[in-house]
Amino acid sequence: MIPYVSLSGQTNDWQSQLSNLITDPKELLAIAEIPTDSREYHAIEQACADFQLRVPRAFADKIEKGNAKDPLLLQVLPSAQELLASPGYSTDPLGEEAANPIPGLIHKYESRVLMTLSGQCAINCRYCFRRHFPYAENRLTRDHLQEITAYVANNTALNEVILSGGDPLSVSNTQIRRFLSELASIQHITRIRFHTRLPVVIPERIDQTLLDTFSNSKQKIIVVVHTNHPNELDERFDRAMAQLTNNRVTLLNQTVLLKNINDNPETLTKLSERLFSAGVMPYYLHLLDKVVGATHFEIPEHDAIGLHRALQTQLPGFLVPKLVREIAGKSSKTWVY
Repeated sequence: MIPYVSLSGQTNDWQSQLSNLITDPKELLAIAEIPTDSREYHAIEQACADFQLRVPRAFADKIEKGNAKDPLLLQVLPSAQELLASPGYSTDPLGEEAANPIPGLIHKYESRVLMTLSGQCAINCRYCFRRHFPYAENRLTRDHLQEITAYVANNTALNEVILSGGDPLSVSNTQIRRFLSELASIQHITRIRFHTRLPVVIPERIDQTLLDTFSNSKQKIIVVVHTNHPNELDERFDRAMAQLTNNRVTLLNQTVLLKNINDNPETLTKLSERLFSAGVMPYYLHLLDKVVGATHFEIPEHDAIGLHRALQTQLPGFLVPKLVREIAGKSSKTWVY
């Protein structure tokens, strides 16, 4: 992978980019050339205190200068709207606390479990449903990993382990190799799925060591990238996806439907076409999970259905993502219609 040099601060490999994130809203606003008054900025700081700002410099470079409504900026810039009361919203909208039998493990569905491999992300998306998740209590220690491995090995109804977080690719290649080796001997686990935003925001994360690890896995590797707008994708992303494809990794995408960001058929159509050109299949189009602080991103269900039907007229069926929502306590994602 060719090293990336950011316009907003020089970096080299993925570790350097990950350790040199924008965490100060003043810096992000300066890079985006967005003025703000002191009252507005005070609210931004308050929102940051609840949920930290984290933005890779390469992502910041893609924000249109001077455009306060840029769809990439709106995903990451803290807002006064996050501080408003939100009836019907909660800190645990998917009921994960009740499905957390071992620290680092979430078991909601019969055939698959999820491991919170890391509490860190390369980018903090303001709509994140785990923005209040107790990561400190779910830190994966060696003892917890052994407990999880035993739990998975003893539950033969399982066939898939999902690695999530945070972002599972924010940990080292050594740690990923260790996790995969722990699971390799469990015969009924046939798939390992990574849900990650890193290949979108820091594509250099897909390095040769990681590719070798995936290529040598006994289980099928699936990478679900999370991207919401075609402006997030560039040639660096394309190279990363090609490398994964060449190492037998299945590539899918998951999008969250977000007000003023991608709530129109033109953007979603362009996103599906752009993903497919990079070898990634559209998978899910999610309605917003009702997490405290994200009310302003919500799209009414009837509007979402209209958007989805418009996509069906503009795209071949295989490029139309399933419109879904997740309901706490349900045994699967729920198709909206």
